Amino acid sequence: MEGQYVEFLEFLIKHLVKMPEAVKVDKKLDERGVLLTLSVDKEDMGLIIGRQGSTAKAIRTLIRIVGRKNNAHINLKIEEPGGTSLSLDQVVDDLRS
Repeated sequence: MEGQYVEFLEFLIKHLVKMPEAVKVDKKLDERGVLLTLSVDKEDMGLIIGRQGSTAKAIRTLIRIVGRKNNAHINLKIEEPGGTSLSLDQVVDDLRS
């Protein structure tokens, strides 16, 4: 099922953004489970984050539900266009400040 997490996230994100060809999802196994790192075109970052992080929270919730149904812990990070990775909690906190 692990490969399907990537496919599910790519499918979801490609239908939200204006530049679906720029969507990239990397998967790594870490000590806490599956880590998915999402990168999109910088012009699409606002669409992924949403107002006050609402879209990002919804994406994270969906990914975690899919993981729980398959007895896996999935964590999602969004890579900033500059190349650094932020967790969704960090993105939301940045938007609130």
